[in-house]
Amino acid sequence: MASVTLENVTRMYGAITAVDNVNLKIKSGEFVTLLGPSGCGKTTTLRMVAGLEKNTGGRISIGDNVVSDSEKGYFVPSERRRLGMVFQSYAIWPHMTVFDNVAYPLRIRRRPDQEIRERVMKALTLVEMEKYADRPSPALSGGQQQRVAIARALVFEPEVLLLDEPLSNLDARLRTQMGDDFRELQQRLKITALYVTHDQSEAMALSDRVVVMHGGQILQVGAPEEIYRRPENRRVAAFFGTPNLLNATVKDCRPNGGQYYKLDVEGQGWSGECHAATEMPKGADVTVMVRPENLEIREAGAVNGGLSPNGLEWSGEISQAIFRGPHRSIMVKTPAQTLHVETPSLADVGIGRPVTVAAPSSAAWAVRN
Repeated sequence: MASVTLENVTRMYGAITAVDNVNLKIKSGEFVTLLGPSGCGKTTTLRMVAGLEKNTGGRISIGDNVVSDSEKGYFVPSERRRLGMVFQSYAIWPHMTVFDNVAYPLRIRRRPDQEIRERVMKALTLVEMEKYADRPSPALSGGQQQRVAIARALVFEPEVLLLDEPLSNLDARLRTQMGDDFRELQQRLKITALYVTHDQSEAMALSDRVVVMHGGQILQVGAPEEIYRRPENRRVAAFFGTPNLLNATVKDCRPNGGQYYKLDVEGQGWSGECHAATEMPKGADVTVMVRPENLEIREAGAVNGGLSPNGLEWSGEISQAIFRGPHRSIMVKTPAQTLHVETPSLADVGIGRPVTVAAPSSAAWAVRN
């Protein structure tokens, strides 16, 4: 498998910049996801790697080979890049059997019949579809069609696999199952994969690294847990889930004995301790992020329930409770703002009940405004 390198890659459509000076290195065998809202440039970036669109600036390399260099006017067409591609629509041909769909990339490359037979059955076995080889494609379920599309992308042993929202047409249960199956296959075969999605949970479950994009630019690159727990700015923090974002002022900042800093902060009607990636001056305005699942609801005035005494606390009353099956979404109105809290579904709630909401300092993360 090969690495993929993007150096100052830009894509202009007239005066509109769809992708703006993107730099990214995907290691061989790594699974990297481009994540962001519609129109952020993630699909355009994927299509430039695929050779389906030309970059108007910068250079793209696959392995040691440059495949596109706008400055030199050099461009390798898609069919010569040894890439496997899986798209949202799957593009399964209804007039062909499963076998013929998967065999198509080999037939257009004029491979011998015996080689085609062996490679197709090997690819179908990888996705557990070998017993459906002779079945007409229209007789397949959505999940089965997705497996065929992956087998077709793998059959000619591509150097890189590109996937553009391949699970979005499946229902929620099947999407999770197919995502887990594909991640297991990718790790087993050590395929270099570049994946596009707007689904945050999908990106976190599948990826070695996540690239968060907005407005054609990269906002942050990192491991899923790193981006989720320690975003670099408010925009990245707000993109994942429904975090509580509170305005605060820094009262003190000190090293935490490692790579992070510990802050004393104060907001409207509350104060406490949190962490940050960089040193921040006293008096600086910051946003403190606390995720709903890291908050605890206690009886008003109750003694700290095992949380750090330097954590964060808010007094308020329950204003809303929504039952969601495995958990409840609780809204607590405080002088600072209404806080979103996720609790077990069996938690005792009562609208209007006065409560204390608390979080350990390790669950509170500050970024500059």
